[in-house]
Amino acid sequence: MATIRDVSKLAGVSVATVSRVINKKGYVSKETEESIINAMEMLNYTPNDVARRLAGKKSNTIGLIIPDILNPFFPEVARAAEDTANKLGFNLILCNSDDDREKENQYYEMLINKQVDGIIIASYTATPTDLISLMNKNIPVIALDREYKGFDIPFIKTDDQLGGELATNHLVECGCKNIAHITGPLYIDSFKERLDGFENILKKNDLYNPQLIRVDELSLVGGYEATKKLLEDGKEIDGIFAGNDILAIGCYKALNDLGYNLYDDIKLIGYDGLEANVDYLEISSISQPTYDLGKYAVDLLVKEIREEKDISKEKIKLDLKIKKRKSTLGK
Repeated sequence: MATIRDVSKLAGVSVATVSRVINKKGYVSKETEESIINAMEMLNYTPNDVARRLAGKKSNTIGLIIPDILNPFFPEVARAAEDTANKLGFNLILCNSDDDREKENQYYEMLINKQVDGIIIASYTATPTDLISLMNKNIPVIALDREYKGFDIPFIKTDDQLGGELATNHLVECGCKNIAHITGPLYIDSFKERLDGFENILKKNDLYNPQLIRVDELSLVGGYEATKKLLEDGKEIDGIFAGNDILAIGCYKALNDLGYNLYDDIKLIGYDGLEANVDYLEISSISQPTYDLGKYAVDLLVKEIREEKDISKEKIKLDLKIKKRKSTLGK
């Protein structure tokens, strides 16, 4: 996307002159104004956000882009972000991209036009170029639940590979020898990293069997179908690590429907620690500090907006905990 500097270069004037035209402040000759307007049209330049920033104004609004509002992990993050934003005097615009890159791009444009002061991006599809483009427009950005390795993009997340190791090691400690992994799409970094952790532990214990890994859609149905297929194929399994709690609940239902007893026949552990979803089923889980992820993301972003802290180098990984319940510990 074009910047105000691109406009000034094409029009042959200073950035300050372009700013005067955009803000309608100060004298600019008619000829120069027309040259600047023509340059903006040629470059398809939308000036609202940059103009406001040059004028030093704030909208006290931040955007939060999430990939799937139906995944209970993200509403919990959004609630924390909204609570924290309100306490700090900011409004929050929530955007659900449905894991759709085109829709996500439309949200970028909408948030720019609404003159948000910063954006928190939890995305499976956003590229480093997308985020850097926003940052080049002087829009503070922080990535949530994803690390863009090799790029100076601030992020806040947990260590998914460590989480995968914790989950798998717990099953090994519970005596499991044939451990399956049900995961979501591996283009999602967090699931790939959890798989890496799973593989690391099993290889160290000489228990790794790639035939016990199943990739399916990120849903209850995905967890159900992947588990059912493994068991109907006659795979010998005594433990399952599900890549998140939604998949784990699908696994739980498949085990019940096929007549397996949780814990006695097959031990099960999920990931995220969403108590509202797994507590009543007594499913063990790797617990992410979901509320803290949303809270700290807003805290950091607001510090950048208020010029209290440079967050460009912030790379934060919060601690994980393991919640051991009946599905792995028994009664």
